[in-house]
Amino acid sequence: MFVLFLTQAHAQAPGGKMPPGGMAGKGQGPGNIGHIYGKLIDADGKPVGYASVIILQGRMDTATKKMKDVLVKGVLTQANGEFSLDELPLRGPLKLQASGTGYKTHTQPVVFPPIDKDLGNIKMASSTTQLQGVTVTGSKPIMQMDGDKKVFNVEKNITSAGGTALDVMKNVPSVNVDIDGNVTLRNSSPQLFIDGRPTTLTLEQIPADAIESVEVITNPSAKYDASGGNAGILNIVLKKNRKTGYNGNLRAGVDKRGALNAGADFNVRQGKINFSASAMGNQMKSRTNGNTDRLNFGDNPNTHILQSNANRQNGGFAFGKVGVDWFATNRTTLSISGIKVHGEFKPEENIGINTDTIRGKDQITHMFSERNSHSKMAFDANGLVLGMKHLFPREGEELTVDANYFGGKSKNNADYVTDFYANGAGSAINRTDMQRILGNGKISFITVQTDYVRPFTKTLKLETGLRMSSRRTETNFDNFMFDHPSNEYKLIPGASNHFKNTDNVYAAYASISHTIKNFSYKAGLRAESSEYNGELINVKQTFKNSYPVSLFPSIFLSQKLKHEQEVQVSYTRRINRPNFFQLIPFTDSTDKLNITKGNPGLVPEFTNSLELSYLKTFKGNNTFMGTVYYKHTNGLITRFLTKETDPANGAELLVNTYINANSSYAMGAELTSMNTINKWWSLSANVNIYNSKINTDNTGQPSQDARWAWFGKLNNTFKLPLNFEIQLTGLYQSKSNLPVNDNKGRQDGPSMQQSQNASQGYIASFYAVDAAIKKSFLKNNAASVTLSVSDIFRSRKMDQYSESIYFTQYYNRLRDPQMIRLNFAYRFGKVDMTLFKRKNMAGGMQGMQEVVQ
Repeated sequence: MFVLFLTQAHAQAPGGKMPPGGMAGKGQGPGNIGHIYGKLIDADGKPVGYASVIILQGRMDTATKKMKDVLVKGVLTQANGEFSLDELPLRGPLKLQASGTGYKTHTQPVVFPPIDKDLGNIKMASSTTQLQGVTVTGSKPIMQMDGDKKVFNVEKNITSAGGTALDVMKNVPSVNVDIDGNVTLRNSSPQLFIDGRPTTLTLEQIPADAIESVEVITNPSAKYDASGGNAGILNIVLKKNRKTGYNGNLRAGVDKRGALNAGADFNVRQGKINFSASAMGNQMKSRTNGNTDRLNFGDNPNTHILQSNANRQNGGFAFGKVGVDWFATNRTTLSISGIKVHGEFKPEENIGINTDTIRGKDQITHMFSERNSHSKMAFDANGLVLGMKHLFPREGEELTVDANYFGGKSKNNADYVTDFYANGAGSAINRTDMQRILGNGKISFITVQTDYVRPFTKTLKLETGLRMSSRRTETNFDNFMFDHPSNEYKLIPGASNHFKNTDNVYAAYASISHTIKNFSYKAGLRAESSEYNGELINVKQTFKNSYPVSLFPSIFLSQKLKHEQEVQVSYTRRINRPNFFQLIPFTDSTDKLNITKGNPGLVPEFTNSLELSYLKTFKGNNTFMGTVYYKHTNGLITRFLTKETDPANGAELLVNTYINANSSYAMGAELTSMNTINKWWSLSANVNIYNSKINTDNTGQPSQDARWAWFGKLNNTFKLPLNFEIQLTGLYQSKSNLPVNDNKGRQDGPSMQQSQNASQGYIASFYAVDAAIKKSFLKNNAASVTLSVSDIFRSRKMDQYSESIYFTQYYNRLRDPQMIRLNFAYRFGKVDMTLFKRKNMAGGMQGMQEVVQ
């Protein structure tokens, strides 16, 4: 027994490691005295390190009576490419097989004698894989369910090629985009995130080609910021690439007005470093026309106003992104990335106003005025993200820490010249008013967050985290009127504004998730407190609100059923805090029919949301999801119409401001279907049927009537012969109530928009159809040309009717119909392990095991 023990101990390496000379297999014995050695080199004579070298022996399989290769020994080459294998059998047949990532497998026979054999330098042929040569056999599904969010992959959306994130959103189910670029999710305005973090950018400042996917989070869990109120979160995920080697793409395009767009992406990974960079630019040549028909019956006498608007906006922006990932260890990754955006726009607007003063049945006084405005807007936005992710030895346990800064500066200068005609258009000018606005602003977000995930078992885990965010906003808005006697512009202090504020939010959360067979739950609790400080600098007024800790519970229950079915029920409580432009106590009277003013006395609104979802997966990559939802909001922030005195001239004006209404509710059902009809045709369909009502008893004005409405989208993709692809999309919005809260967060001051009023009223139904055709060519379809047309039938327009105790108004507008874009794209890349190596012992050993199998 003692002799057997010593023999067994001698045959095994300490600690379970390989014995000297490599990994032993079958065929070892007393006659195994053969020894071979050599060196692996590439085509340039450089050593190939950490490649696998194995010896195979042909033996008869007693079961099949056929020869098969059996592993005898294996080893990894050293950093200098050398290898050595001993204790090999002298009898054959033997063969050596060398392989490494990025090289073709090399095979050669091994014959003894001599017993000690030098194989010399073995040249490995490169197996360089050009990106153009990759054959794609599968792709990401258009929609994926991921816990509390739906992920829509938009990389292959060809109708948005060369456009902005607004064009992308037009094809995302559940999301509605109006002609002004206002985005709603289930008839409310969502929070906008980029890569899971708040941003100061608007959708028009993000290139479509930079976006990988859009996450629609209608009922966020405790992990997410509780802000967002009614609509939840839209998270834009930018493209990332961590493939070993280098790759990238180039793009360029033009639209029917000559506006250019261009972009380039590049990614390289070597060893522990991954570097990526993107640069894009978009020109804009936008045209909008609108009309307003308004009767002010609250005046004495009444007035009838017909206003026509023609807007032209020329300009563009440049977008750049750079990122570096450092894989410090197998478990720790450090990342840094930055975003830079610069834009300049020159809006021009012509407004013709016909005003009829009605004093009696036959006493009507007619007046015509024409206002021309020329503006210049410029902005700079910068973002910086620092991140760390650490994986613990326990599977699923991880810690992430990141700090995010995003800020922007802007200038908005405008000149308004209004000519008043004595006897209508074409007559002599009676007088001319000239107004000048000089404005600038800046806004910044700082967010620090840490998240920790701790699994207790394979089905039970805990998630916790801390978050601090600080938003600082400042605006300077000086209003000048031209004084003809002195021949100079004079500042109007009462119509000017210098305002700054700070908004801080502190949060902590914990959630636990557990799966019991086919049933799972996730329960969480988030605690948030916030404070707001504002100062009207020019009049030395301060505003301050401090909100105590509020609790935001969330729970998700999910049951998997037979035949690929799943049912989920969720409940969350959320908050919507007033934004800067809703709080700022300044009257913007640049548009006499759309005068706005903030209310520093606003308080947050709280929303309770309940959802029930059903998901069914069919054969052939087909899915259906149905959801019913109900939301109730207390203290809803909504627009309110009142009368005030114009500080510039003392006239009485109708002003749109904001108040906290008593409450509101919204309920509806949403159906989403993703279908692959056959190999060449796939489609997605989304329908949202909803009803909402606002209780405004505390305002002294009647509440808006509840109205049922529905919104639908259909997206078809056709893959045709000769590498052609067609995408055809359509949407329909039924007659619906006016929006109650746009929740905008602009930092560039007032912009040129048509008159909008959130009084009683409705938006008329409309539809739109977009189409695109794409042709891929060159070797392995590396290049493509895309021709797209948006709003083919000039039907994506805004027609609305509004009324109040002061007026009735009809309004319509059309922006950039039948826009045509032509875009070219070319992708390139090389995955060449002769250039980019990473020491990976586990990878080499895995290669050996694959040969054995």
